[in-house]
Amino acid sequence: MNQKVLVLDFGGQYKELIARRVRELNVLSIVKPGGISAEEIKKIAPIGIILTGGPNSVYGGNAPECDKEIFNLNIPVLGICYGHQLMCYMLGGKVKSCNVSEYGKIDVTLNNECLLFEGLTGEQSVLMSHTDYVCELPQGFVKTGYSNDCPIVAMENSAKKLYGVQFHPEVETTKHGKRILKNFLVKICHAKRDYSMDDFIEEKIKEIKEQVKSEKVILGLSGGVDSSVCAALLSKAIPGQLVCIFVDHGFMRKNEGDEIERAFKDKEVKFVRINAEQRFLEKVKGVTDPETKRKIIGKEFVSVFEEEAKKFGDAKLLAQGTIYPDVIESGADNTANIKSHHNVGGLPKDMLFTGLVEPLRTLFKDEVRKIGARLGLPDYLVNRQPFPGPGLAVRCIGELTKEKLDILREADAIFRAEMEKHKVKANQYFAVLTNLRSVGVMGDFRTYDYTVALRAVKTTDFMTAEYVKIPHYVLETVSSRIANEVKGVSRIVYDITGKPPATIEWE
Repeated sequence: MNQKVLVLDFGGQYKELIARRVRELNVLSIVKPGGISAEEIKKIAPIGIILTGGPNSVYGGNAPECDKEIFNLNIPVLGICYGHQLMCYMLGGKVKSCNVSEYGKIDVTLNNECLLFEGLTGEQSVLMSHTDYVCELPQGFVKTGYSNDCPIVAMENSAKKLYGVQFHPEVETTKHGKRILKNFLVKICHAKRDYSMDDFIEEKIKEIKEQVKSEKVILGLSGGVDSSVCAALLSKAIPGQLVCIFVDHGFMRKNEGDEIERAFKDKEVKFVRINAEQRFLEKVKGVTDPETKRKIIGKEFVSVFEEEAKKFGDAKLLAQGTIYPDVIESGADNTANIKSHHNVGGLPKDMLFTGLVEPLRTLFKDEVRKIGARLGLPDYLVNRQPFPGPGLAVRCIGELTKEKLDILREADAIFRAEMEKHKVKANQYFAVLTNLRSVGVMGDFRTYDYTVALRAVKTTDFMTAEYVKIPHYVLETVSSRIANEVKGVSRIVYDITGKPPATIEWE
């Protein structure tokens, strides 16, 4: 049996990212509510406990707490942000509001004689995001880090194996955050690092079987990475019980519908394709608000499923390729809503299906790709460009028409082809048809056509991203081809905004 690290959730958006970093270090991670009892923790028998961040103040009236007995179990504990403050507060220290709040990259000084920071230089750049801070240590603790505006950035009680950090070691912005987590797991928890992605697949197959039993499952197969890997995992777990329905809503990329059908028609699953372009276009006619678009498409998506599922009689479970960044952006799991994903919050209460099967819900995109490769999916599917559920509907700004979607399909195909031809490294790249028209000139004639925006980012977790510095000669080639080959476009621009402040998609 694998060793386990328990991640206790206090409402922070990074809880699954923490769990993911632990898995990356080959240790099994389990997320549980922050209020779990010490007795339950004893039954789980973790080698370590991590307390997550959260939006509350520990001294607030409804602030979540943990069982104080956790700190007496002789199990190493690492508190992060709110978890750091909570540990301090519950053990008799003091927390108060900051005179100067710290957000973003902050330079801190860490004591590398502390096991948590062993092997690091004293000066580190970390991600901070807090309005409270530890101002007085609990008995038995010593300070192990500070910044200009935060006197206690880190603390430890090495005798009791209790550690706290005000910053977030789980995010990429904290340059050596993974090393800090590795120190906690290996040097403090003495992890054997006996966990692998194969173990994850085995566990998920077991969970799927326990949930599904003998029921038939309907999967919305978009042909994207997430739904394809979901299909492969389900077909392995419940062979003969999976029906894959591909709804071609008319918002697919160029030739994509036919490619998806070719890829899955010979698989050991029931594959059904529904051509519903006109139906979806009618539903979104005149709609310009992106959230409204997403919700209409999500609702219609489910309606199509219900109609088709009735043909299979006893199918009561709906499977979705939901992944964790979808959950975060949709405001699920106590986080703020950024944008709705049809596979997270758009399901009506009176839907035909009685339950959801979401085996990838705790994973990030690169983990999903690794699982797909292990399950034997072809490279062109595993490494396919990420594509949102509503497809080009959220890459075509403003009202949706077939004419605009066709313009976008052609422009996007050119951009992707040139990126691949010139081997430009990016994790996601696509074109956006803006709703902006501008004056242009074609030959001796004045034009007044659309502006296409190009987007390319590099990221590992899709929670944060940087724009790709595409060589100018590539951008020039793309611009020239789109302007000359795609009727209706007179201007091409390149989006150089990171995430945050922008999201990867435009809508």
